[in-house]
Amino acid sequence: MDTITAKLDPRTRVGWLLLGFALGGFFDGIVLHQILQWHHLLSGLADPAGSDLRFQIMADGLFHLFMYVFTVAGTVLLVAARAAGRRAVTTTEILRLAFIGFGVWHLVDAIVFHWLLGLHRIKMNSDMPLAWDIGWLVIFGIVPLLLVLVLPNRGGPAGASAALTSIVLLAGLAAGAGPLFNGAATSVIVFRAGMQPAAMMQAVQAADADLKWVDASGTIWAVDRVSWRGLMTLHARGALVVGTTPVIAGCLAWTDAAGASSRPIQQ
Repeated sequence: MDTITAKLDPRTRVGWLLLGFALGGFFDGIVLHQILQWHHLLSGLADPAGSDLRFQIMADGLFHLFMYVFTVAGTVLLVAARAAGRRAVTTTEILRLAFIGFGVWHLVDAIVFHWLLGLHRIKMNSDMPLAWDIGWLVIFGIVPLLLVLVLPNRGGPAGASAALTSIVLLAGLAAGAGPLFNGAATSVIVFRAGMQPAAMMQAVQAADADLKWVDASGTIWAVDRVSWRGLMTLHARGALVVGTTPVIAGCLAWTDAAGASSRPIQQ
């Protein structure tokens, strides 16, 4: 880290490191859990927890919530440093700190979650999981850390800093309110455990939503759309999560037949 970065206010330095770390976690969750669907956070657990889709989806959601906490903490530190009149951070400094945080996340993920705890591997159904672990670590963990050493020094304040922070925060909020911005897409509803099918059906009907299918556990339902009023109605009647697939609500955008089963709605 160059002498310019070393003179940064500690809150600025830690703030951008936390944002980079959180972005690394969000990147893995979105790409691996939701788009590629190679694993869930706790796919390495033995059955029955390892094969319980509802449990796995909830664990993924809690993981993203944890990353969002890091994002908010980093943002608070950056705002505090700016309010104290500390010098403006440069574009190079932002990129270096963010790359460090991004790379450190992948180091922690590989060493702690993959190899020490065995919570999951990069590609769970691979015959060579270690090769996938190492390849992912090199590309998204080691390479960003090496880029820190070769980025050119550029002076001047970075006007992009506020924009990047705003984008990160808005992305998290948009994910949580996905059904409200993509009403034509399928919405997936996760009801609390122990609810009777009749109560879940009444909740869906009260929300004026049309059913598409119910998963094998009977607690995950898919409907064609959810309105603002319907969203509040579902949560009031026992829904834990209401998400839109596959564009915005990533934690519920699962389609892998090997990892989920569903049964059609009987008309």
